[in-house]
Amino acid sequence: MRLIKPQYKSMSDEDLMISISKGDKRAFDEIYARYASALLGYFIRMLWKDREKAEDFVHDIFAKIIKRPELFDPSRRFKTWVYSVANNMCKNEYKKQEVRKNISNGLDSSYPVSDEGANVMNEVQDGQFRERFEMSLDDLDLKHSEVFKLRHLNGLSIKEIAEVLEISDGTVKSRLFYATKYLAKSLKDFNPIMNR
Repeated sequence: MRLIKPQYKSMSDEDLMISISKGDKRAFDEIYARYASALLGYFIRMLWKDREKAEDFVHDIFAKIIKRPELFDPSRRFKTWVYSVANNMCKNEYKKQEVRKNISNGLDSSYPVSDEGANVMNEVQDGQFRERFEMSLDDLDLKHSEVFKLRHLNGLSIKEIAEVLEISDGTVKSRLFYATKYLAKSLKDFNPIMNR
């Protein structure tokens, strides 16, 4: 007699993680299907548009999930937990890059040249706007740009961002307000209402 498999697609992320901790490979496949693409986009945006490095980071985060599923606290939401892990991985990479920069005699070859084929802003049709938008986003300091990216490019809620970054909802709103105001000002040439 065949056993009926659980309907992985209808399981919550948290229930999938509980199954993964019991060695269920199909539960892992479902978590991977749900989050791999979104995390790849997140890492590409956070890691200087370096697709190869981003793919390595996606591999690393899922390797952690397989090897140490007990690190996940089932009382938390998986989505905020996995973005917290991803955010910490990026922060560690920034620290490594800073150390390399300081010992490379001023020549930093670790920052890749942007690959035009890996266009993370493909929904923005106007190339000049996209270029200015990305430059403006890069001009923001890390604490403001990471909040903006998590909210508008990864679709996390204010509460989820607060949990990921371990800051208050009010701080998230304040940083979002500042980032949005800065971007609106730097992109005002593209706003037909502002140019009347």
